Parts: sequence; structure tokens; C-alpha cells
Amino acid sequence: MEGDISLVELRKINRDNYEECLNLHTTDTNVDFVDPVAWSLAEAWVLYDDSRPFAIYADNVMVGYVLMYIGENNPQIINFMIDSRFQKRGYGSAAARLCVEYLWKEYNASRISLPVNLENITAQKFWSNIGFEITDDMEDGYLYMRLYIPEKYV
Repeated sequence: MEGDISLVELRKINRDNYEECLNLHTTDTNVDFVDPVAWSLAEAWVLYDDSRPFAIYADNVMVGYVLMYIGENNPQIINFMIDSRFQKRGYGSAAARLCVEYLWKEYNASRISLPVNLENITAQKFWSNIGFEITDDMEDGYLYMRLYIPEKYV
């Protein structure tokens, strides 16, 4: 059954939803490619000024998690996952577009980067479908993909 992607939204993680967020899990095939939410939230705490962690909701149900980085004038989506129970419903694509829109509107991003494990072909295809392009930039086994946002982005 397809979910209603118009009801997908990003919500700040707070004391009311962080425990639910910690219970999100990716599929077994992606476990080597996606940091656990607890690790990512710890990273967000350490990089507090430059991190923007969000829970991804669809129709008021938490379905995923994303951590965005906004430091050094280099906006990035550094951890993104949809819980295994909610995959293949369009939520990931809708949430990815919301992340792009958020970084563009809130931080005037004209370029967004994201690291993808070199072996994670599924993620590379997913982000390519959103509009990201593979670059020659590599760091610690991660391939960087980039999206350049036109001035008149809608």
C-alpha cells in the first residue's frame, strides 16, 4: 500500500520523540551503510551548532531520521534512513526533497553534498533520482554526491 507522501514532514527531535527515534532501524541489507540513530544523535550533540537532526513523519507516524550539517558553508545530508517497516512507500523520496527544500530555504544552500558508501549502489541510485550527481570526491570509503540548486528553485 502506498503512503500519502503529501503528509511527509520533518520534525525537530526533542524530549517527546527522541526515544521513539532511537527505535528506528534500517533493513539488514543497509545496516553496514547507515549509522545507528543513537550514534547519529550523539554526533549531532557534539556538533550541536552545525547539526540539524530531524525525525521524518508520515501522517503523524515516525518513519525515519535525518541528520543535516550546515557548518563551514557546506550544507550536507550526512545520515538519512527510513525505518525498515516503512520502506518502498515513497516516504524517502518525499523526505529527501524536504531536506533539500529546508537547506535551500533556511540556509540559502545553492549546493548540497552527501556522503554515500562506495558499495551502496542502492543509495547512489536513490539520490541520483532526487537530482544528486556522483563526484570524484572520496573520503574514508565514502563517495560524495552533490546537488546544485538553480537560483529559481521552487
